[in-house]
Amino acid sequence: MTPSAAAVKARALELGFNLVGITPARPSPFLSAYERWLEAGMHAEMGYMARPDRVERRRDLRVILPGARSLVVVGLDYGQMALPEAIRQDPLRGRIATYAWGLDYHEVMTPRLEQLAAWLNLTPQPLARLHEERGSKSRVYVDTGPLLERGHAQAAGMGFIGKNTMLIHPRRGSTFFLGEILTTLEFDHYDQPEAQTMCGRCTRCLTACPTNAFPAPHILDARRCISYLTIEHKGSIDPALRPLMGNWVYGCDICQDVCPFQRFAAPTAEPTFQTADLDRVAPRLVDLLALDEDRFQAQYDKSAIERIKRERLVRNACVAAGNSRSPELLPALLRLTQDTSDIVREHAIWAMGQIDAT
Repeated sequence: MTPSAAAVKARALELGFNLVGITPARPSPFLSAYERWLEAGMHAEMGYMARPDRVERRRDLRVILPGARSLVVVGLDYGQMALPEAIRQDPLRGRIATYAWGLDYHEVMTPRLEQLAAWLNLTPQPLARLHEERGSKSRVYVDTGPLLERGHAQAAGMGFIGKNTMLIHPRRGSTFFLGEILTTLEFDHYDQPEAQTMCGRCTRCLTACPTNAFPAPHILDARRCISYLTIEHKGSIDPALRPLMGNWVYGCDICQDVCPFQRFAAPTAEPTFQTADLDRVAPRLVDLLALDEDRFQAQYDKSAIERIKRERLVRNACVAAGNSRSPELLPALLRLTQDTSDIVREHAIWAMGQIDAT
């Protein structure tokens, strides 16, 4: 009897995922491009991406899971209604990437993927053929494992890679999270990949990036990316880049927002991602500058923002404050010149200099 990929997809949708694709457990079609990207040093300080053991796993998924035959890839929408323009353009507020407005997506997706994996592992024949093994084995990943997930998602027919390096679904845009189950199961049907690209001659994402983080279509230089600078980068932000970062304090949505395909994106139906609290999605800079460890933990517990800790968020808020050129923020910045963090003190002094220069 042949296994049923349709049943797997139906179960994934029952668990709340919006997209599902299944592909053989082969290397990502973008593996060679990824290795060239590493050689060019565009991964910046994200050394874990270039670790030899990680690269080996990406070249052969069976190193991750012996006997791996398939990848089940899921998507979960996170898009929400756009902020009012007055809020978006308010220089006294910080901007947070949409994906971080609600509960940490790892907390939402991982348990559901584990449920799906457990269901797969316990499913009797004829739904899945177990080959020589008495039972199936699997590994679950949500943005944390050695998988080039966007490439695998494209191979699973879930979209194409845009010039902004995002996975774009032609009828849903790009505002959805990805998760994967690597499994030893083999299915009766595998999805066909989307076209390699549907961007055509459009370059809106490339020209809209304020820091020029795209040296060429489909190539992102993390060293200049606002998302990298505000999240992954742990030290001092290059002073030449700070004025280009605007009021972003966590991540950036610009290259997605300007994409024509984004007009097809529907607001998420996932309640844990939804919020109507403007002070959470576009917090007042004066409040961010006043955060101590206890306030930070209370405000951002179980959100994606929690992982960058208080120091980086306040550092980012100092950059946004400097870019606001608002004297209203000088008292808060002055207090931060006495902060226990060298990084915070440095950026607070820079921000005061920006304001004093106006």
